[in-house]
Amino acid sequence: AVSAVREDSKAETWRRCGGCRNGSDSLSKETVLNFYQKMTLLNTMDRILYESQRQGRISFYMTNYGEEGTHVGSAAALDPTDLVFGQYREAGVLMYRGFPLDLFMAQCYANADDLGKGRQMPVHYGCKDLNFVTISSPLATQIPQAAGAAYAVKRENANRAVICYFGEGAASEGDAHAGFNFSATLECPLIFFCRNNGYAISTPTNEQYRGDGIAARGPGYGMLSIRVDGNDVFAVYNATKEARRRAVAENQPFLIEAMTYRIGHHSTSDDSSAYRSVDEVNYWDKQDHPISRLRHYMTARDWWGEDEERAWRKQSRKLVMEAFERAERRLKPHPDLMFTDVYDQMTPGLEKQKEAMWRHVQQYKEHYPLDLYEK
Repeated sequence: AVSAVREDSKAETWRRCGGCRNGSDSLSKETVLNFYQKMTLLNTMDRILYESQRQGRISFYMTNYGEEGTHVGSAAALDPTDLVFGQYREAGVLMYRGFPLDLFMAQCYANADDLGKGRQMPVHYGCKDLNFVTISSPLATQIPQAAGAAYAVKRENANRAVICYFGEGAASEGDAHAGFNFSATLECPLIFFCRNNGYAISTPTNEQYRGDGIAARGPGYGMLSIRVDGNDVFAVYNATKEARRRAVAENQPFLIEAMTYRIGHHSTSDDSSAYRSVDEVNYWDKQDHPISRLRHYMTARDWWGEDEERAWRKQSRKLVMEAFERAERRLKPHPDLMFTDVYDQMTPGLEKQKEAMWRHVQQYKEHYPLDLYEK
């Protein structure tokens, strides 16, 4: 079902979408505490890495402020074998799956521990062991890719699903139409998870579409769809859990639109004060934040208090800072790695490029601090 929602009253609309809360009481205290700790650890990592970029230590960063509930709630409802296609604001999904802080830092610092060998921009994570496909920058390319992967999973007859995350801005790309249509006609076990956070960089939703959001598009493609309160981690969990059950049991795609809000700037290349008011941001940060809402839930059950909060905030900051310091001390990957992993054996053309690169570096070695790179 798609809730009949208008765009003219976002605050009222988004709070009204928490109807999937039933079932939160069935989650254990340990599970809920894990939700909270992962969400707050992600928030702490964001703050430190954002400041790191502002200090010139890394080149780029994107925070997840305000969207932590969509990450953790959806990730918790998946099976570890399910394949994840992220966009660029799903770090919490990877964190929930067990991706360590050291590897988050290694990727952002492009050091020798980075699984991608320093070849990607910061926040473009990937992990084969955790079934998380490496993120790419071009918008919405992961949507048709996810449809193809889900079709392959269906042909394997495996008890797996594929989940594809994207923002409401990416849903305006032609790739979204192709992915939706292919997955529906081929009957693929795929969950489309749209984070409707209010803005496609600087473009608000009222300038992006005139229809009833993203969930309303699902029936046109023959897809089951639901809209949920993305700031309610339990609503997201229950919606994703049911979507996965149907995707696997019935081989059909499912579209989830999670209504949330991007509290931070789009990225470190953006200044959101140019297109939205401070009061608007403060409302969502102070009154309707997924972390504070989950904390109120735990406090009401005497699962969490001020002492636990202070201790965990101190511990989480210590964990992030220790990983941060280790990452800064590590050497960069060896320059030769720029040319590997494209072909099984290096081609003559790549060999010539590598030789030309080293001649250039030797000629202008005063500009290339090779002592910062692995030997």
